[in-house]
Amino acid sequence: MIEKTSISEEVMFLELRYGAHNYHPLPVVLSLGEGVFVWDVEGKKYFDFLAAYSAVNQGHRHPKIIAALIKQASKITLTSRAFYNDSLGNYEKYITQYFGYDKVLPMNTGVEAVETAVKLARRWGYSVKGIAENQAKIVWVENNFHGRTLSSISASTDPTSYGGFGPFLPGYVIIPFNDLDALEHALIDPNVCAFIFEPIQGEGGVIVPYVGYLNGVRKLCTRNNVLMVADEIQTGLGRTGKILACDHENVRPDILILGKALSGGVLPVSAVLADDEIMLTINPGEHGSTYGGNPLACQVAVAALEVLKDEALAENAERMGEIFREKLKLINSPRIAVVRGKGLFNAIVIKSLNGISAWDICIKMMENGLLAKPTQENIIRFAPPLVINEEQILKAASIVKESILYFDAR
Repeated sequence: MIEKTSISEEVMFLELRYGAHNYHPLPVVLSLGEGVFVWDVEGKKYFDFLAAYSAVNQGHRHPKIIAALIKQASKITLTSRAFYNDSLGNYEKYITQYFGYDKVLPMNTGVEAVETAVKLARRWGYSVKGIAENQAKIVWVENNFHGRTLSSISASTDPTSYGGFGPFLPGYVIIPFNDLDALEHALIDPNVCAFIFEPIQGEGGVIVPYVGYLNGVRKLCTRNNVLMVADEIQTGLGRTGKILACDHENVRPDILILGKALSGGVLPVSAVLADDEIMLTINPGEHGSTYGGNPLACQVAVAALEVLKDEALAENAERMGEIFREKLKLINSPRIAVVRGKGLFNAIVIKSLNGISAWDICIKMMENGLLAKPTQENIIRFAPPLVINEEQILKAASIVKESILYFDAR
């Protein structure tokens, strides 16, 4: 039971009392954000090294994105797709040309975009590939995270996600990640319509595949007439040092899934991009969303994408990520098993020594002014806004070092 003795404790009490208990947040109550920093209700300043799970790549309250939001909010925010609006077409042209696809299907949340990709892949499998009705299969990988709808958890290998929520969707095949032999074997089945995967597994602990894996996936999918579907909701939009993680090997997915930083953390915006052969298999009335493609989201998304290019945030992520990993690897602690990552998508695998867990280290980092959170219990993920500069990244690395070494000195 939380005793209400401070502003923070009052807020945490209210969430505990009236909210569903489906999250386990760090005990900090945030009320302000700017750039790479956030402040709690008592006024303490922190580095944000989660960036809302990579939704705030452009930094908190980026002025250009906020200006687009305010300007459009003063005109019209929602029309539904029952009518045309004067923002959607321009957004569709901009984002399809930005990523090089014929069409975009706009949605809101990331998991909605994943669901959309599943439906597109199945429909393409039936109407183009010629799979018999209700026989289509989709291949996924172990340790994935695509959201928490029934469709997504049907593909999960994490009992926390799927336990107690069955029965699950049929037609899913799950293979190891980063294993082209397993993929080759799975794609032999003529009923497979798609392979859906994260180019780097985020919730799985920032698992980076070996060089050549993405090229191998592309070749196998092409050879077997299977759609390559890349979930770049976390890895895309500059996070890994390229606009897309797939760009590291110059491969083009058949279906590209985006979300999170597509709005710069301002409101839910997601998108699925594909060429006409895939996208036009869905006809009017067969898929949609009341809020998908709303004018407010369209204007915000264009501004968010412009910021990524205008400020060269992918390039900055590449440079700052190299500095950050170099500093982490110099930390002399038996608690650090592995440092890994790409761009500003990084992680430390923590060895549990003397009962000190990754959570304990995150609490100490919070006390020292940096916010990050464990994933998979023993892994700390670091994903700051991409606007971070060298002085800030060095300071953040020193906080991580100080926090880990605190437990070694005890």
